[in-house]
Amino acid sequence: MKRAGIVTLFGEYNFGNRLQNYAVQQILKKHGLDVETIKYIGLEDDVPVVKNERDEIRLIRFKKFNEYIKFANEIMYKEYEAPKIFCENYDYIVMGSDQIWNFTFDKIFSDKALGSFVPENKRVSFSASFGVNYVPEKDSDLYNICKNNLQNMKAISVREFAGRDIVKELTGRDDITVLIDPTMMLENKEWETVMKKPEKLSTDKFILKSFLGNVSDKTWSELRRIAQENNCEIIDISDKNSPYYDMGPAEFLYLEKNAFLVATDSFHSCVFSILFSTPFVVFKRQDNELESMYSRIETLLEKFEMKNRIFSNEITKDILNNDYSRAYEILKEERIKADEFINNAFA
Repeated sequence: MKRAGIVTLFGEYNFGNRLQNYAVQQILKKHGLDVETIKYIGLEDDVPVVKNERDEIRLIRFKKFNEYIKFANEIMYKEYEAPKIFCENYDYIVMGSDQIWNFTFDKIFSDKALGSFVPENKRVSFSASFGVNYVPEKDSDLYNICKNNLQNMKAISVREFAGRDIVKELTGRDDITVLIDPTMMLENKEWETVMKKPEKLSTDKFILKSFLGNVSDKTWSELRRIAQENNCEIIDISDKNSPYYDMGPAEFLYLEKNAFLVATDSFHSCVFSILFSTPFVVFKRQDNELESMYSRIETLLEKFEMKNRIFSNEITKDILNNDYSRAYEILKEERIKADEFINNAFA
């Protein structure tokens, strides 16, 4: 059995990060690979900050979910040389998914995120993301790191159309495959095995608020209107002052599946809303530094013909609809495409 090491961002504080890591592991296992994840982190002291009891509970729940993931014994840090065992022990190094190639992440990004520590014929990217829609400044160190390490990589798949364009501009390669996020490659029943109902959840009808950026007064006003009209509670998992901030990935899945409506600017909240047939509405991020990451949501909505989910002036009846029959037809095709990529990349 061939062995694969997954290199992805590691952080015990981001739902999408942990869930995509689990998904990549499960998908590669189904294709007959012996898989484990290499913890790739930035600074040696780059750990979640625990300021109060909610932070502590949240971290415990993230660590609990990590028990579903098989990790390598050694850790790979940005600032240190990669342990030689990583080159010797694996037939493939799989980079992805998440924003593993986001070169604006100064504390984390390095040539290791592009597999520089193994021969080119061992490097495969699986739905990797740059998280931005532009190349580094030409002839800069970042530009050369990306170009040189992508040039002869064995197989490349990315998560966004913008990522495909970046690789082509850097290398001239036109064999780049755009895949859905790995979390969408698992069936609903597979996610249900790792989800958990939050102990404090006391209502069956709620709006899930999941934001990474700031929330405008207009957004809040509209959410309160929908909540009042439909007798819903608003469950806020993104505000550190919210009693629901201490959710882990397993609880996040339950809330995504059972919400009356998901209101979000988060890519993975959109993903799981589609998977679970949950009505959702997307708000464009208010923060300038986060706006450039919007390309992945645009790609997702374009691919699944769901641009009507973007908030304009109000949350309409169309947004509250959960007829995703066309989206599931597309999803079926995309899963076949992903299987074909894996079969060719690891042949």
